[in-house]
Amino acid sequence: MKKLLLTIAYNGHAYCGYQLQGELPTIALMLNKAAREAFGFDCNVTGCSRTDSGVHALGFCATVEPRNEEDKITVPTDKVPIAMNIKLPRDIAVLSAKEVEDTFHPRYNVIKKQYVYKIHASRIKNPFYENLALEYGREISDESIERMTQGAKFFIGTHKFDAFMAVGSKIEDTTRTVYDARVERNGDLVEFTVEADGFLYNMVRIMVGTLLWIDSGKIKPEDVKSIIESQNRDKAGFTAGAEGLYLKKIFY
Repeated sequence: MKKLLLTIAYNGHAYCGYQLQGELPTIALMLNKAAREAFGFDCNVTGCSRTDSGVHALGFCATVEPRNEEDKITVPTDKVPIAMNIKLPRDIAVLSAKEVEDTFHPRYNVIKKQYVYKIHASRIKNPFYENLALEYGREISDESIERMTQGAKFFIGTHKFDAFMAVGSKIEDTTRTVYDARVERNGDLVEFTVEADGFLYNMVRIMVGTLLWIDSGKIKPEDVKSIIESQNRDKAGFTAGAEGLYLKKIFY
């Protein structure tokens, strides 16, 4: 029985996140339907992570394998992306497929994840960034990007990130290790990239809201350290919108 690891990209605007939610439109539902139509039988599709409504992915990973032992995926592995993409909607694409061991798990084998958050920093909206970046409504100066970068460096390390977790989340172990956090300009987009061994609910979006507080002058870069130490959600910034968030890469 062949088990495949898929790398997937998707525009999450039209979906209620990754996870199956009955017949609500989710990425998992679309992948399950596409696998059944492409291979001719029901498959188990297991994702590397949950992404929220409206969140996008550039390198999401999921395994697909026959649900019953008597079923076999006969499509050549290098042709699986084509076979599934024919069955998928235009806003979801399988980029690649490779065989993995039966013991491989797309979530438990993760070493770290990389997210990028895109901010359109302009007074003039861009229709091509609609639902694909946060429309900030103002420019961000190079000096401000430097201050935001200084603030982002305080995220790096092993900390309890209670201040950067959505209120009402039931996660008890809030300790995460952040390996990299940086702010860069890419044309009229300002991008926040962060890598960690795991993320709490809304963690990246609250990080972004906090960094934008630095831009607006509400806090100083060094205040990020005390916000982390406070373990108090009320001390951190607003939760930036889902439209700017992308799961960029999974490291195994």
